[in-house]
Amino acid sequence: MRTLVIATKNLRKLRELKRYLKSIRADIVSLADFPKPPRIIENGNTFKQNAAKKALVASRFVNGLAIADDSGLCVNALKGAPGIRSSRFAGPAKSDKANNRKVLGLLKDTPLSKRQAAFVCAVAIADKGRILKLIEESCRGLIAFQPKGRHGFGYDPIFLIPRYGKTFGQLGLKVKDRMSHRSKALKKARVFLRKYLSGRSAAG
Repeated sequence: MRTLVIATKNLRKLRELKRYLKSIRADIVSLADFPKPPRIIENGNTFKQNAAKKALVASRFVNGLAIADDSGLCVNALKGAPGIRSSRFAGPAKSDKANNRKVLGLLKDTPLSKRQAAFVCAVAIADKGRILKLIEESCRGLIAFQPKGRHGFGYDPIFLIPRYGKTFGQLGLKVKDRMSHRSKALKKARVFLRKYLSGRSAAG
C-alpha cells in the first residue's frame, strides 16, 4: 500500500482532509508526522499556485505521493479579500476570531444584499515532484452580521448559506460535507486518487 502525505501541519485542516480521504486505499500521513518537515512559503498569487507549491514540496520531501489544498474566503464587497491571505488576514496576531472580526468590521455598514462571498478551495496532487492534478471548487453564500455556531473553523461562523438561513458554524459537518468548497474539491481528488492508485498497483 502506498503512502499519501497530506501537506499540512494544521491539525484542524488535517482532520477535515482525512475525513474526506479515509476511503482511499493508502496509508495517510501528514507533514506533522515527520520530525523535520520542510518549511513551505505560500507566495503564490492564486489558490492553485499555493496548493501546487505545497504538494510539490511535500512530494519531493517524501519522494512519493502528496496532496495539498489552499483555500480561503473571497468577499465581493472587499474586492476578493481576504482571498489567499485568509488565514493571516488579521495580521501577525492571527486567529479565527480576529480574522472574523476584521471582515465584519470592514463590512459594518454593508447591507445583506451586498455581502456576497465565496469559499474557494484548490487541491493539488503530486507524485515525486510532478503535479498530477489541479482542482478548484467554490461554495457561494453571504457574510452574516455576527458569528453564529460552534462547528467548523476559520470563517465558518460568519459564512451564511441562504437556503438554510444559517452559517456553516451552525449547520455542522453533515451539511458542510455535502456542499462546501473543500468537500467538492476533495470528492474529485478522491475519484482521481482511486483511479491513479489502482492503475499504478495494477501496473506494478
